[in-house]
Amino acid sequence: VQLQASGGGLVQAGGSLRLSCAVSGRTFSGYGVGWFRQAPGKEREFVAGITWSGGTHYADSVKGRFTISRDNAKDTVKNTVYLQMNGLKPEDTAVYYCAKAGNPYIDVSISRYDTWGQGTQVTVSS
Repeated sequence: VQLQASGGGLVQAGGSLRLSCAVSGRTFSGYGVGWFRQAPGKEREFVAGITWSGGTHYADSVKGRFTISRDNAKDTVKNTVYLQMNGLKPEDTAVYYCAKAGNPYIDVSISRYDTWGQGTQVTVSS
């Protein structure tokens, strides 16, 4: 299975972006999915996650601004997880990664995820 993250770009503070994480090779069926980000010189950190049943969890820094959702279509072409980011701030600047958990749940720990996408750059200018 491979994950492909897309949708990053350059946006002004207060703007919005929608990231997508598409899966190929199989579906996300039965697995939780998380979004993480890594800024230069910093460790990769949890941003948001969604369980197989649709439960969500957010980092405090993005709560109320970001929304994670998933399309659980059986067709792998449509099997996608999204991260809607509103009210972006310069401190949101980072490379954003999506990752598949090894079970139906989500966790803030990187070690709980077994498959990672290549990352998409998000840059927020002040």
